[in-house]
Parts: sequence; C-alpha cells; structure tokens
Amino acid sequence: MSTTAPPWSPADLRTALDGSSSVIVPQDEDYTAARTIGPGGVEHRPAAIVRPTGVTGVARAVRFARDAGAEVGVRSGGHSVFGLGARDGALVLDLRGLDSLDLDVPGRTATAGGGVTAGAYTRAAGTHGLATPFGDTGGVGIGGLTLGGGVGLLARARGMTIDHLLGAEVVTADGEALQVDARTHPDLFWALRGGGGNFGVVTRFRFALGEVSDVVGGVLLAPATPAVVAGLVAAADAAPRELTVILMVMTAPPMPAIPAQWHGRLVVMANLCWSGRLEDADSALAPVREDVATTGGALLDGVRPGPYAGLFEGGPEGGTTVATGRTFFTDGVDEAAAAHLLAELESCDAPMRAAQLRVLGGAVADVPSDATAYPHRAAPVLGNVAAAAPTARAAADYTPWVEALADRLRGGRDGMYANFALDGGEPTARAAYPGGTWARLAGIKRAYDPDNMFRGNVNVLPA
Repeated sequence: MSTTAPPWSPADLRTALDGSSSVIVPQDEDYTAARTIGPGGVEHRPAAIVRPTGVTGVARAVRFARDAGAEVGVRSGGHSVFGLGARDGALVLDLRGLDSLDLDVPGRTATAGGGVTAGAYTRAAGTHGLATPFGDTGGVGIGGLTLGGGVGLLARARGMTIDHLLGAEVVTADGEALQVDARTHPDLFWALRGGGGNFGVVTRFRFALGEVSDVVGGVLLAPATPAVVAGLVAAADAAPRELTVILMVMTAPPMPAIPAQWHGRLVVMANLCWSGRLEDADSALAPVREDVATTGGALLDGVRPGPYAGLFEGGPEGGTTVATGRTFFTDGVDEAAAAHLLAELESCDAPMRAAQLRVLGGAVADVPSDATAYPHRAAPVLGNVAAAAPTARAAADYTPWVEALADRLRGGRDGMYANFALDGGEPTARAAYPGGTWARLAGIKRAYDPDNMFRGNVNVLPA
C-alpha cells in the first residue's frame, strides 16, 4: 500500500518545527513501527508522524498543518480499534514523549502530559495510596480515554475520569496554547469532558486525586448460561456502589489457568473491583459468587485483596486481527436476552467474538446529564459487541452480525459511547452526542476549530 505524497515536503515540516520535534515519514526505517496502533490490524498510513517534546512542538506542528491544509491526527497511548491515532495521509502528532507526571500529594492533584498511560499514572499515584479513575487497561493513553469520558474499574464508586478533570492545556486549531478550566474558557472545558479530540490537542491534564487503599479485585471466570449472565448483571446493578463489575461473555481462550476442556467454550469473565472497606468485601461479593456457584463454581478465581494499581498490570496482548464492533447502552440483560446472546456467540464462526457489559449507575449517574459532554449518565449498562478476523475485509463480513446482536441487546435504548465507536461518521457522532449535547458541541467546535482540522475522531461538525 502506498501513501499519496502530501502537498508539502518533510524538509518544510522539519524547518517549521525548528528542532522542537522529531519527524518520521514513510521512507524512514522506523515508520512501520511508529505508525502501529493497538490492539492490531490497523493499516492506516499517515503522511508524517511528529513526535514533539513539549507544547511548543505541538503548537508549531498545528500551525504548519493549518497553513498546509493538512488533517491532524493525535496519538496518546496508541490504543484505537479503528486507528484514530494514525489516519491515512494525516500529520499525526505522537504525544508519547509528553510523559511527565507531577503529583501534588498534599494538594491531592496530579498534572500529566498528554502521552502518559493509565498504567503509569495509576502505579505512580498508587505509591501514595491515591488514584484517579481511568479505565481497566494499563497501556491505554489517558488522553483519548479522558476526552471520551473514561469508564473503568472505579466508575460506580468514584465516577468517570472526566468527573476528576480539573483543567487542561490545549493547543487549538490556530496553534495557540490555552489554559482551560471551569473559570477560564469554561465552554471548552465542558466540551473536553466527553466531547473527544474535536477541539484541539491536549498537552497536559490536571486531575483530582482521591484516596484508594487496597481493593479486592481480579477476574472470576465461570461457564456461561443465560441465568448466570443475567444474574451477574442484576447482582452488579444491585451491589453497593463500591463494587464495579465488567463482564465479558466470550469463548474461553487457551490460557494455562483455564481447564483445557473449557478452551473454546462459552464463558463469562467478570472483572471485579471492590473499593470499599476490605472487611465488607465478602458480603458485597457474595451475590456474585452465589450466581457463579449455580454452574458448579468458578473455573478461575483470581479475586483477592491487593493494590488498586495491580488491576492495571498485564492485559490483552496486541495482535494482528482486525475488529468490527458496535457499542450500545441498555437498561439490563434478562435471561431471554442472555439466551439470545449465547446462541449468537455459539453460532457465529468469527475467530474471536465477544460481548462486554459494563454495569454503571452509582457515581456515574450522580452527575447531571448536561454537566459534561457525556450525556448518557442515566444508562444502567454500557455494552459492546465485537468480532475479529485476520483481515479488514474478513472482519467487515461480520458487521451485520455485530449490529443485529447489539440492536437486540440494547432493548430500544439509544446512544453510543464515543470511546468504543468503530467509526467517526456523523450518525455515530450524533448517537454519542444526541440532542442538546450535539448542538452545544457544534457551537464550541465552530468557535475553536471552524475548519474541522481535528476530524480524526468521533467527529462533531462545526455549527
């Protein structure tokens, strides 16, 4: 696959950057590695990859792109299932060099560069018994995760990542670096909390830190039956808010810890985090364990006390498969819906197929739906159906299956979560940002990026 030459030269770009960033172009030996996006299979080919060492480099690159009429892509951690961090023909800003992290332990705040990963941040804060809620995977960059909302293992107890964002440094489309918070540029601050990368390049985030002692967490794996899947969703929804449960219904991978006779059979993997008092963990987890016991007990029980940061260790390995998927919200999953889900997973021949169910509520729902650009506060469950195959063409064949199953599970509730979207087109964006949220974001987009230079995202069009 070739990359169409842009109407500017690498020499011009390097001159404009004036030593503030390194530049990688398709002719360079390290281009293939530099453009690689996790979890794998994305074949986008940017025209150039710029690696700034500070806000000056970001601002110069943005001004160059503006004058050259180039699209700007932004990479934080490099985790994007449809390659937003490496758009074809774009000038990609790889922020991984902006990895500074300053913790104000007495003040309970942290300032993090736009290239810091959730795992690095969580480990550093954890040494002081502190945390900011991120997702559930350590290798994900905090940039994209935060801007899209941030739903993770502390969601029910502490809320979303955006609920802990205090301010940001943002380079907007005119190449200016703005200091943004609730008092300075409050409209842009509102939009950054859930509106994605539509409004500029965030070079620094300032977060609130909360005290998080040891938690009880880990993975509980059990055979998947309609009763177990529906029961786990119900138990997680009824649990005290200090318990967050993320369910993955899938075929069991060939892991040594899983009994060999279950490899390739349908299981439900519950990723649990109890962040309340340790002495209350057993009673809080009892309904979950009782539900699993109906199938004869857990196939794997990795739930134990330990540091919160330990839940961000490991995680899925990158691969070469390409995913197709559909995100949705639902009010719940009863036995009929669970039976349909299991039947579909059983009959599908995709090499990998799964449904994830994140039970929300708690602190997520405490925030008014219009307080941030994430409008889905009242949704009880966030879901995602995915199928993966070795090539993009093969994966696309499963798109109708994915969409049909997601539509059945959503049960009539509309909406999508921007961070799990598989494309950035207008229908997807309007589902992620419906009604008044879309109108307000479009107005802010017009003010800060009227020419839609930042469009490598779930794209909000300028009003």
